[in-house]
Amino acid sequence: MDKELWRLSATEVVANLTQRECLAQEVVASCLERLDAVNPQTNAVVDVLADDAMRAAADADARIARGARVGPLHGVPVTVKVNVDMTGRATSNGVAAYRDVVAVADSPVVANLRKAGAIIIGRTNTPAFSLRWFTDNELYGRTLNPWVPGLTSGGSSGGAAVAVATGVGAIAHGNDLGGSIRYPAYACGVAGLRPSQGRVPAFNPSQAHERTPAVQLASVQGPLARTVADLRLALRALAAPDLNDPWWVPAPLSVDAGPTRVALCRQMDGIEADPAVLDALDFAAGCLDAAGYSVVHATPPALREAADLWLALTTAEMEAGMGGAIDTYGDDAVRAACASMMHLAKPLDTVGYMNALSRRSSVLRHWQVFFARHPLLLMPVSWQRPFPIDADRRGDDAMRRILDAQSPMLATAILGLPGLSVPVGAVDGLPVGVQLVAGRFQEGRCLAAGEVIEARCGVTTPIDPRRGPLH
Repeated sequence: MDKELWRLSATEVVANLTQRECLAQEVVASCLERLDAVNPQTNAVVDVLADDAMRAAADADARIARGARVGPLHGVPVTVKVNVDMTGRATSNGVAAYRDVVAVADSPVVANLRKAGAIIIGRTNTPAFSLRWFTDNELYGRTLNPWVPGLTSGGSSGGAAVAVATGVGAIAHGNDLGGSIRYPAYACGVAGLRPSQGRVPAFNPSQAHERTPAVQLASVQGPLARTVADLRLALRALAAPDLNDPWWVPAPLSVDAGPTRVALCRQMDGIEADPAVLDALDFAAGCLDAAGYSVVHATPPALREAADLWLALTTAEMEAGMGGAIDTYGDDAVRAACASMMHLAKPLDTVGYMNALSRRSSVLRHWQVFFARHPLLLMPVSWQRPFPIDADRRGDDAMRRILDAQSPMLATAILGLPGLSVPVGAVDGLPVGVQLVAGRFQEGRCLAAGEVIEARCGVTTPIDPRRGPLH
């Protein structure tokens, strides 16, 4: 067996452990060695849990040895983000003032990963308050994109994406309010799944107050990985029930989705797309067409309006609920970014806020009719390639360009829909990818189509930040 065990996918780890081809302790030790080798150059993992991970690996090996039942992620090294509660660790959310907010209980995602047998080897970086598409903060510093350090690694799950891209764990946990799983996956050349709202239970026992309504409707927890098969495995584990989340829905996981009608969305009013983004869409469409999918050109209804609803609702809630904390405890970068978003958002009074929430339901209704005709939507993750670092600190005009580019993620987030970011290769030394979107609780459609694209394009990572892709 190749001793570079950090290269193994999660599915390969589980198979090798259950067949006793290797030990969990060997796999975890290999991933920790890989972390030591690459993390100083990327700053993806900001809380290394080496001792705890090795103890958990020994327990995993003991379970195999005595023939005990094991979970779907048994012995798989994973990372979790620093914005979810993990017993005994600080839920800092990238904020220096919260460095000592130590969790006394696990969040559902951490608990579900543990129950599935995953071994948490570290916690990954996020921007302050997890509110930027750029991963940098005054507490931990910047996470660098291993492909091109001068471009964003994505956010807010930038540390998660860089970790799996560089071989630090087979699966990373992330969360997505407005693209925070899909965009880092896109920027780093890995696969990232935003599940449907209500699919994966979420709750931080340390939180003082419940999140505001639109944030509850848009925010989800989900996985990033180097392969789509590993996303399937991770989703199965993460979606286990937890009574702490009243939004959780016991919807069955779809695994048998086959070729279907696909709407290819390659234009949006008022948006100029990067040619590489359009080329990636056309290539992915060709992959699906060759596999028996019926691809037609179609744009979902009220796409721009849905993105504008995301901005109006989230900034209204941010101003009412988090504005004081951001002003008091946020770093300069998050204050500048949030100020620009607020300047650009449509102001909402109480009636306007209620009307915007009501309009969200109308738009979602229209999208559900659209999905009845086109069960799968192929669209960009972003209309632009990854931005230079700190582009969101360059004023309102720069933020407007960013918001326009990110509209495919914002629209789908506010509607609570599932979306898969899947790479299709690299252009000029930088990964490119596409987004697959389906109706509520239809992650299986996205994953099946993602596997078709992946089979044609191959897997673009792991990547060595010193030398490039490792294949």
